[in-house]
Amino acid sequence: MFFKYMRASLLLLFFSVIFFSSCSEYQKVLTGDDIGNKYAMADSLYRKGKYKKALRLMEQIVPAYRGKPQAERLMYLYANTFYELGDNYLAGYQFERFADTYPQSDSVEVAAYRSAKSYAKLSNRYSLDQKETYTALEKLQGYINKYPNSDYREEANASVAELRLKLDRKSYETANQYLRIEDYKVAIEAFENFIVDNPGSKFRSQAFLGRLEAGYRLAINSFPALVKLRLLKAKEYYNSFNKYYKDSEFSPRANEILEDINKRLAAYPTETETETETTP
Repeated sequence: MFFKYMRASLLLLFFSVIFFSSCSEYQKVLTGDDIGNKYAMADSLYRKGKYKKALRLMEQIVPAYRGKPQAERLMYLYANTFYELGDNYLAGYQFERFADTYPQSDSVEVAAYRSAKSYAKLSNRYSLDQKETYTALEKLQGYINKYPNSDYREEANASVAELRLKLDRKSYETANQYLRIEDYKVAIEAFENFIVDNPGSKFRSQAFLGRLEAGYRLAINSFPALVKLRLLKAKEYYNSFNKYYKDSEFSPRANEILEDINKRLAAYPTETETETETTP
């Protein structure tokens, strides 16, 4: 029992010595002036996946190595360290900078893709500001155009589709919000703009229904003199919906609206009845 305890204690002491000596060596290099030692240790730490420690050293030596043969590799490692640490803003910026500075590098294609991918990761959820989404789309599309045969093309296209879907949803939800707050005229305009601007959107059928719903509610909440005309307009919206999405999951609601529109219109006299009433 005593020997087991001694053995465990000696092992603990041994690893403690190694740990503290390695820490002291790191601190010595970190606070020293030898950029060669800093480069070598940063490279070693990077290879071991100790990115935070490697980054502290890289930040010290990047300016000193600009224009030197080692600069290309160092700048790539520097950008990729941010990427591995999940700092998407700096990863995107540094990879973009690398691609601009070293356009002939063997790593330029990967750098361009990781730059675009980092910008894509900065994209907010659909309900928030989409400035970063537009930036990411620009970067990804630029990458796809420049490297049409890239191994990352499929991933890049998938990211583009995901970002565009987010923008589609943003536009649709904006229009739908006007419907929820009962601003029916603005809702109709917003849904119409969405339909025109997003011909391939998965939310298009919902936008057609939304326009119908807004037109119908506008009609039944109008002054009596405007009701008939607006019901007829809502019926046009139904016809448009029915033309493209007759068998969609939203048809039951559209048909329910049409049924009520027809009932309300039936209460108005036809043109023949009106002419008969006015004939002396």
